[in-house]
Amino acid sequence: MPYNSNRTIKIAEEMRRELANIIRMDVKDDRLSKMATVSRLELTQDLCFAKVYISVFDKDQARDKTIDALNHAASFIRTKLAHSMDVRRVPALTFLLDNSIAYSFEIERKLKEVLPPSDE
Repeated sequence: MPYNSNRTIKIAEEMRRELANIIRMDVKDDRLSKMATVSRLELTQDLCFAKVYISVFDKDQARDKTIDALNHAASFIRTKLAHSMDVRRVPALTFLLDNSIAYSFEIERKLKEVLPPSDE
């Protein structure tokens, strides 16, 4: 992860929260899964670009459609973000699928198959 100052980290966290609200409340697209969440946001030091990682607890096809819908609505979402936050520069947004949670569930499932049950 690139070096980030405390200020950049705070701005990124606030943006992540605002984006979650905007996506949930303002983006009206049939392709958008109801099971989509903003898992993390990576912001460049100069605040020009942001990678927004989205977790989607749905079928593979719904995941792809959700990312397509969000990237299609990126300028609308950026405008909403500019109105809801007091920052000089609102970054260009790129939405990416975050498979880390699904991957961890898969690893856990495989471990349960291989390891003997515990007596908890």
